[in-house]
Amino acid sequence: MRSVTPIPASTLPMTSEKETVAMDIMGMMKKAQAVQAKLQEAQEELGRLEVEGQAGGGMVSLTLNAKGELRGVRIDPSLLTPADKEMLEDLIIAAFTDGKAKADRAAAEKMQALTAGLPLPPGMKLPF
Repeated sequence: MRSVTPIPASTLPMTSEKETVAMDIMGMMKKAQAVQAKLQEAQEELGRLEVEGQAGGGMVSLTLNAKGELRGVRIDPSLLTPADKEMLEDLIIAAFTDGKAKADRAAAEKMQALTAGLPLPPGMKLPF
């Protein structure tokens, strides 16, 4: 029968602290790359998502994407008179403000869903 001599723990190969840190950094890098890819995808989706801002009971309607870029304008023909010029200008601004608020909400919801579970400090938003 052969006897087995125990090997002292100090001679066993162990993962050094530097190797552990390097593995942690590699894991973090992979996670960062995955988040970056998701952010890029989300930005593209926000460019395709459209919202509509309205004013004057729908007499002025603007279409914006979720990035806040203006995509279309619809003005009721009854507003196209010289006497209504100033009112029309105000309605366009109001419709844009309405649409921009909707676009911002849609973008915030998308980003919130994307960053759910990430350990971000309170108030920190992505993309940076």
